[in-house]
Amino acid sequence: MRGCWLVGTAALGVLAAAGSAGAAGQGRGAGAVPVYRMAPGAQEVRGSGSATGGPLLRPGSATYTDSVRPGERKYYSVELDAGSSAYVSAVAVPRPGATMGTRDGIDVVLEDAAGTPCGAGRHRTFLSAGGAYPVADYAERVVRQGAPCGAAGTYRFVVRRGDAAGGDTAAVPVELRYETGPAARPGDAATSSGAWSSQPPPRSRRTAAEVVGGSGFNDAAEIRAGSWKDELRPGETRFYRVSVDTGRQLFASARFAGAGDDGTSPYVISGVRLGLSNTARGYVMNKTAGYQGRDATLSLATPPAGAGGGGGGGDAVRGMRFAGWYYLQVSLNPKVGRGGSGAVPVTLDVDVADARVSAGPVRKSSEGGATAARSGEGGGGALRVVGYAGVGVGSVLLLGLGVWTVRVRRG
Repeated sequence: MRGCWLVGTAALGVLAAAGSAGAAGQGRGAGAVPVYRMAPGAQEVRGSGSATGGPLLRPGSATYTDSVRPGERKYYSVELDAGSSAYVSAVAVPRPGATMGTRDGIDVVLEDAAGTPCGAGRHRTFLSAGGAYPVADYAERVVRQGAPCGAAGTYRFVVRRGDAAGGDTAAVPVELRYETGPAARPGDAATSSGAWSSQPPPRSRRTAAEVVGGSGFNDAAEIRAGSWKDELRPGETRFYRVSVDTGRQLFASARFAGAGDDGTSPYVISGVRLGLSNTARGYVMNKTAGYQGRDATLSLATPPAGAGGGGGGGDAVRGMRFAGWYYLQVSLNPKVGRGGSGAVPVTLDVDVADARVSAGPVRKSSEGGATAARSGEGGGGALRVVGYAGVGVGSVLLLGLGVWTVRVRRG
């Protein structure tokens, strides 16, 4: 796989300790839903309650932990140079099975000393109708002509928690990371995700292999194209990571088997979930469906990796701006257990394929990116890919473009 590397996270040895499927399965006692596993060696910090004096988050090696109470706003400091794009993420982790307020969640934003946002703020709810599960997103400063916050200096990363009324009022742990990448290049552009095919490539018959998903980003189980079988208990979320190269689309489906329904199980709105985050822990998409102890399937199809290099487009296009690890999250609503259901078998079908458009051909540009020739699109429609090849949480990540481009050997 060819691509560019994000700067961030800790030493390579940590990945070996935290990233395997075997490690992910440790501590899963009968009846105990695993709690999100924070990064080994994460540094505890305490965000400031005012716009000044927030602790400094550094890129390149550290992961940080804190907590946030309902209605609380916390500030952290980051140093930005004038040439690197910046992505500062927060993962908020409610107790497994907790009931959260309908307006509860987190907002993240990156702003300058005057309070001017460097980009669109992001809001992620805990989606109590779908059960409490970890939510994550980043605030960003993408360096490109005319973009705000272009000067080097000290900036603020702000995490605000929503209203917990009607739900759990306990402080929620958060995991924080700051990563950098190259500036956007002239010609980088986002495309409409609606033009890309949502149909997975033809699949031959294949036998599902067993896997045990991780509790979070740090111990996510690595999977490749194929079929994988796992099982979830009510209130549980499991994480899996898939490598997606520049110009390729990810197709995934989660098939939740029946739980031996005898006709008495309650119908649970948003009873099952399939989510996706990118290598910098940015939101890509989230799918939910009702569940009543009978088979249910959720599917997703992404734009090609690299499609959001210019910073525009919707959530899915912006979220797919990187090449590297993408994190699938599969959740089972805790309310499913009220019908006496035990663990629910889940089969994941995963495919990674060259980008295909639903209207117009895809061709390769002279710079190796995918170019979409779409009818009715004025001004050229070229897509020049900016990508980052991550090697996962806990590994050494190197910045790269041009002469920094490296070959990644896929094991």
